[in-house]
Amino acid sequence: MIDFDAMFAGDPAWDLAAAWVLLPASAGSRFFEVYAHADEATIRRARGLAAMKSLFLILMGQNGDRGLPGGKPTWGPAGRAALDRVLTFSLGRPSPA
Repeated sequence: MIDFDAMFAGDPAWDLAAAWVLLPASAGSRFFEVYAHADEATIRRARGLAAMKSLFLILMGQNGDRGLPGGKPTWGPAGRAALDRVLTFSLGRPSPA
């Protein structure tokens, strides 16, 4: 099913956030080198979105560890690893504060 009502060009930061959540740590810098047309503001938004997604994964992992409905115990480690990549990422210049 395709919902054409919500079909539009969105903020590329949502797509870029996936780089921290899905790619291994060694691939992040290369990804952003290739995706050179992302400006600093877009990358900052993407980092924030990736942090939010990482925290969600951590929470779902904790819920799974506690046996709560909908919890996914395997998501916690993935969320912690993604959050670590977000916090340590650099484009070859100091990370924005």
